Amino acid sequence: QVQVVESGGGSVPPGGSLRLSCVVSGYRTSALDSLCVAWFRQAPGKEREGVATIRSTGSITYSSDSVRDRFTISQSQGLATRTTYLQTTRLQPDDTAVYTCAADWLSRCTLSPQDYLNWGQGTQVTVSS
Repeated sequence: QVQVVESGGGSVPPGGSLRLSCVVSGYRTSALDSLCVAWFRQAPGKEREGVATIRSTGSITYSSDSVRDRFTISQSQGLATRTTYLQTTRLQPDDTAVYTCAADWLSRCTLSPQDYLNWGQGTQVTVSS
């Protein structure tokens, strides 16, 4: 049974940084090459939006130039357990949201929530002075 568990949220002032972690486990290691892990976020009153995704083989997609300039997605190289990190820097109040990690096995990693079946519980990121 696939499990997805996030950690690392918190409250920081504008300009601060946080590193979010997402551990994916319980998958068949033979399927590792097609594993996609994506970070999404949902601010109050807004729709869920994709932030960044990384394929187990290393390809990365960011949702926007603003995200690419301030956030870095990376991953550990574990076989049976894959940890994905989202390093956030220069956080702004608009980045306040619940950040959720999702995983699935896809021919192409996307930032569309409907493509992912395995979700974590989410972690709150609050940016406020």
